[in-house]
Amino acid sequence: MTLMILMTFASTITSAVGWWVGGFFGIEWAFILSIVASFYGIYLGWKINRDHFE
Repeated sequence: MTLMILMTFASTITSAVGWWVGGFFGIEWAFILSIVASFYGIYLGWKINRDHFE
């Protein structure tokens, strides 16, 4: 349960940051960076769970 919460939270935060940064370059870049950042957030949430909660 902790893993899903961390992955969802980290993915949401990083996706929002990717959308904000990409917004300076246009809607296409915002979308692409949001997707990339979302996948990074999933990895980050998994890594935080592995390092601190297992």
